[in-house]
Amino acid sequence: VNSLTSGLIEKVKIEKQVQAIRAVVPAFDNDPMTEKQIVKADGGELEFYPAKANGQLVGTAIKTFTNNGFGGLIELMVGFTPDGSIYNYSVLSHKETPGLGSKMDVWFTPNGKGNITGKTPGTQGLKVSKDGGDVDAITAATISSRAFLDAVNRAAAGLAGNADAASGATQQTK
Repeated sequence: VNSLTSGLIEKVKIEKQVQAIRAVVPAFDNDPMTEKQIVKADGGELEFYPAKANGQLVGTAIKTFTNNGFGGLIELMVGFTPDGSIYNYSVLSHKETPGLGSKMDVWFTPNGKGNITGKTPGTQGLKVSKDGGDVDAITAATISSRAFLDAVNRAAAGLAGNADAASGATQQTK
């Protein structure tokens, strides 16, 4: 059964990724999937997808991750404008508690209580208010909120060229 469905599963996964890229950056006319770059970061990889309109960069979608979620791995697609501010994000996968940490898909949007869009993660990154930051954590899900912001901050650091400064990260194109 696995061999019969693996091609279809991979196709669906790629389509989900393309939709996530479209959702997190301004309108573009190039194919970001063909310009993908991979950067090693914190024992994992960040995937960079440059979005261009008329040859000019309009944003960068970054597939990022954290292993610090209450349920473990969380994967996000975070879109940044050329000035480094957050345009939007999309939750790709998580195993957070339904009704609590799972609210991250809407909590940090413009209509959510912890809106991160338009913010530019600085050298200190984004933090929940309990940690001295200015982002409201998901009610009863501070661990999930911290993990979400960890993934966003990892993407922002990668965009700034500091993905894994301690290990001397290398960039490779795929």
